[in-house]
Amino acid sequence: MKITVASGKGGTGKTTIAVNLALSVEDAMLIDCDVEGPNSHIFFKEPMVKLKDVSIPTPRFDLDICTYCGKCSDFCQYNAISVVQDKLLFFEELCHGCGGCRIICPVNAISEEEHIIGTIEKGGEEELPLYHGRLNIGEPFGVPIIRELKGLAGERPITIFDSPPGTACPAVETMRDVDFCILVTEPTPFGLHDLKLSVDVIREIGTPFGVIVNRDGIGDDRVESYCERENIPLLARIPNDLEIARLYSEGIPMVKGIPRYEEMFRELFERIRGLVR
Repeated sequence: MKITVASGKGGTGKTTIAVNLALSVEDAMLIDCDVEGPNSHIFFKEPMVKLKDVSIPTPRFDLDICTYCGKCSDFCQYNAISVVQDKLLFFEELCHGCGGCRIICPVNAISEEEHIIGTIEKGGEEELPLYHGRLNIGEPFGVPIIRELKGLAGERPITIFDSPPGTACPAVETMRDVDFCILVTEPTPFGLHDLKLSVDVIREIGTPFGVIVNRDGIGDDRVESYCERENIPLLARIPNDLEIARLYSEGIPMVKGIPRYEEMFRELFERIRGLVR
C-alpha cells in the first residue's frame, strides 16, 4: 500500500504525521519527497548515505549545423529555446529534459548530455528504511528526483510518502499514483483556505483521501464543518499538546515519547486500509 501525506501549506505537521505513521506500522518504508528541504531524517540517529545522483538530459546545439528553422523553439512548451533570425538562445533553467527538441530537429543539430540536478540518500533504521532526495542549490526543477524516489517503493509492503507542501508540480507528482492521500491541516482560517486548495487538486487527480487535523484546539470548528459538508473523512485529530512539541524539538517522534499515540496511528492505518478496500 502506498500512502502520501500532504498539506496545502508548510508547517502543518505533515512530516510529523508521516514519520509517526511509518513508525507505527510493520513492514513500512518512508520516502521524503520534499526534495527542496527534506527533514524526516531529523527523527533518526543514523546519518543519511548517498545512493546516487539524479540527472536530466539537457540539449546541446551544434550551431555549425543548425539552420535556425525554429522548429525546436516552436515545439518547446516551456519556452526554454528561442530562435530569432540567425540567433538561438537556450535557457537551461527552463528546460524539463523531455528530449523533444532533439527528436524534432530536421538536421540533427541537437545532441544531449546528462545534467545532474540532485541526489538520493538512504538512512532511517533497520525496522524503517528512509529515503530522501536533495535538489542541488540553484536547480529549479525537482520533479525528476521525486519520480526516482517513487520508483524505490516496493522494498516493503507499505510505503509512506512525505510530500512537499503546497499544490504545485512536486506535490501533485507525490500525490499521483498512490492508494490513499492524507491531507494534514490546522483548525485555522489559513489552514482551511489551503486545505480547500489541496482538496481541489486531489479530486482532480482522483486519489482517495481524508483529513487529519493537527494542533487541534487552537482554532475553531470550520475545518470539521467543511469536511462534513464535503463528505470528506476526518481521520484523526492530533491535540495541541506541549509534550508533543517538546519531543519534536528534541527530534523524538511522539510515538516513542508518548506510547499511547502509537495505538492511535495503528488505528489510523487500519481505517485508511478500510477506506481503500
